[in-house]
Amino acid sequence: AFIRLEHFACLSDLVDSAVELFFMPGTLRLGHGGEAHVDWSGSPRIVLDLELRPPGVTVYFQLTLSELGASVAVNYVSFEKPGEDPERNTALLEAVIEEARIRKVEPLAYR
Repeated sequence: AFIRLEHFACLSDLVDSAVELFFMPGTLRLGHGGEAHVDWSGSPRIVLDLELRPPGVTVYFQLTLSELGASVAVNYVSFEKPGEDPERNTALLEAVIEEARIRKVEPLAYR
């Protein structure tokens, strides 16, 4: 409903709340909006424009949610300081995403 009514600030709050257990603040956020594909005869399909922003890299992608599953389509990857070697850029992307993830840790009192 937020997409259809263009309440993207509310949708942005939902995205922020959903990712706060998994990524550092500001790492994943709503991009420029989304699409809601809904009709009377089929299942809904939601497409969200998202931005993954670990330090030094920005990944623009779309997350599609449907009855049968979810998919991700990466539209563009931007590096602050891109290297000449694509494999090194990929390794950098992997490393900064890993650093931005929040890990569940066991409290010290339980050890």
